[in-house]
Amino acid sequence: MHDKTSKDHLKKQSLDKDLSKFSRLEDAGRSQLRRLTLPGLGVLAGFVGVLTVALATGWQVESTLIVTTILLGLYMGLGIGANDVANNIGPAVGAHAMTMTVGLTLAAICELGGALLVGNDVLQTVRGGILLESHNPPPTAFIFVMLAALLSAALWVHCATYLRAPVSTTHSIIGGILGAALIASGLEAINWNTVLTVTAGWMISPAFGALVGASLQILVMSRILEQTDKISAARTWVPILLAGMVCAFTNYLLVKGFNHIWVPQPGILILINLILISGTFFLGTVYIKRRVQTLENTRRAIRHLFRLPLIIAAALLSFAHGANDVANAIGPVAAILETLSTGQVSATSKAPLWVVIFGALSISAGLMLFGRRLVRRVGHEITRMNPVRAFCIALGATTTVLFASSLGLPVSTTHITIGALFGVGFAREFRSAFRLNRRKAPQTTPSEPITEQTRAPSRDQGFHYRLQAYRRRRLVRRSHLLTITSAWIITVPATASMSALLYMVLTILSAG
Repeated sequence: MHDKTSKDHLKKQSLDKDLSKFSRLEDAGRSQLRRLTLPGLGVLAGFVGVLTVALATGWQVESTLIVTTILLGLYMGLGIGANDVANNIGPAVGAHAMTMTVGLTLAAICELGGALLVGNDVLQTVRGGILLESHNPPPTAFIFVMLAALLSAALWVHCATYLRAPVSTTHSIIGGILGAALIASGLEAINWNTVLTVTAGWMISPAFGALVGASLQILVMSRILEQTDKISAARTWVPILLAGMVCAFTNYLLVKGFNHIWVPQPGILILINLILISGTFFLGTVYIKRRVQTLENTRRAIRHLFRLPLIIAAALLSFAHGANDVANAIGPVAAILETLSTGQVSATSKAPLWVVIFGALSISAGLMLFGRRLVRRVGHEITRMNPVRAFCIALGATTTVLFASSLGLPVSTTHITIGALFGVGFAREFRSAFRLNRRKAPQTTPSEPITEQTRAPSRDQGFHYRLQAYRRRRLVRRSHLLTITSAWIITVPATASMSALLYMVLTILSAG
């Protein structure tokens, strides 16, 4: 009887049972993922077709390279939209702050706006200083390096999207340039200090994101959601969090988006932050005071206070992503076009407006056509979302990116956002286990006769009960953690290997 009571109690206390539903849907979802292969194979077939026609008919080399470059830029842009942008809106969609269609549309518009309004008009063709300027390869070899890097990065992002693993497109491009440059110019052409810095950044940034996201989640839970008077707690803390969000996103845009247009002096930056914090705190206090008048003193009601800030956060993240990461799609394209035009290799390339528009539209198209898969993975299948958790993820990711940028670490926004997502999930597990550890195992009812089978559990049995209950309360799917981290680890080696092979193939074709 006691065993039956314990099992019933565990069943009632288990959390997030809906996550198990996604396991039964994965097999069906795999067939849908195959749709992504068709456009990728189409672009790849176009690339092979262009080369074949060029070799067979004797096209001019310059025309062939321009058409090939545009096709590969389109392929890369579609991959970035399908894979990278999901991190910006996935938590908000998973929290039901907006529908999938609204989220995709909002992200596409903001990505397009960020790329067109403040997209980098001066693009680093040698991403992150991977190649030393003194060892730049000849123009033809440089073009082949960029082509190989672009195709290898696009193929890897495609494979990762098929596996539903969010990866860093920046690291994909870096790996591609690294592999082809090693074959083209040798070991002495690589800036190994930059490579080591990038490696350290991609290893440390997810842990930082997880730590900051978990800290924010525990703060909100302990100071607001677990308080007896949640309304009063929300009046105190939510305006502070809103002010922190506005301050963080403003600095994020200045550091990651507008830095090539305007870099404010430290005094001006401090003044801007003080004005924003004061104004947001005042407006947030008024907003929360009006909203809580009709709210009940429950967790569910308090969560609604975070829906509007979460939507704004998703829009700002997408805008900043478009301003910053459009270079991953059009940087190599601009480098190839300028090298073909001038006949010289330059450390930087000015992208024509039509190239920026081309890259922005391809990213938005990739998001609208193929972004749903990664949005579902990020927003629904790793841990259960609500507006509070999604807000902590967005704020934690932005804060971590700002901190890393101030230290000069080249970090991946994708790695940090996913790290913050896992950090929030594990923080919930920690809080759940903490509360469970303070709770006693279920006792027998007074009406039941006390026998050897129904005797109250001993200390060891109580520990066993809590351990079993904790296992049933796992709120993060470990299998996704393994898949995603594995994809992160092999991103640079995989793209470098593919790029080196592609460079050798291009060299052989050109020699023939």
